[in-house]
Amino acid sequence: MILLDPDLEPDPRLTSAAARQTAAPGTPKNPSAPSTRALSGFLKEAQVAVGLSRQVTVLLTTDAALRDLNQRFRGKDEATDVLSFLSTNPVPDAEKIAGDVAISVETARKQAAEQGHSLAIELRVLMLHGLLHLAGYDHDSDEGRMQRRERQLRTKLGLPQGLIERMSTKSAKTRRRKP
Repeated sequence: MILLDPDLEPDPRLTSAAARQTAAPGTPKNPSAPSTRALSGFLKEAQVAVGLSRQVTVLLTTDAALRDLNQRFRGKDEATDVLSFLSTNPVPDAEKIAGDVAISVETARKQAAEQGHSLAIELRVLMLHGLLHLAGYDHDSDEGRMQRRERQLRTKLGLPQGLIERMSTKSAKTRRRKP
C-alpha cells in the first residue's frame, strides 16, 4: 500500500491517473512521473521478487518527517532517503505484516536529478532498497550480500544503479581525490 503524507507538497505527478485526467485544462501531463497506482503495482512486483509475501506499507513523505524518524529510531539527527521498519508489534494479524518503508520524496527528487532519471525510477530504487531491509538484509554488516541481491533484483526489475553501489562509487571517488 502506498500512502502520501498530507504534509507533502501537492505534486500532481503523485496522484492517480484518474485525478490527472480530470485536472484543469492546460495542466501538464508527465507520462514518466509516478502515480500511486503505478507505484503500488511496482511494490507488489518487487515484494514478489524479494520474497516478501506479507503486507508492506510505503509512506511517501518529506525530508522533515524522515529526519524526525531517523532521530527517533536511529539516533541520527539528519534527513535520509529511505528508512525501513520491521513489524514487531504484538497486534492481531501482525504475522500478516512485514513492515513499513518511509521515503522522502524531496530527497528522491534531488537524487533522481543527480542520477539523470525520473522521480518514478528513483522511488522504485528506494522501495527496492527498503524491501530488502525488511527481508533481513543489512548492507552495513552482511559483507556485500545485500548489494549482490540488490544488483540481481535491479536487473530483473529494470532499474538503474542502486543505493549501495552509489555509496561505493562516491567513497571510491572521495578516496581518489585525497592526497
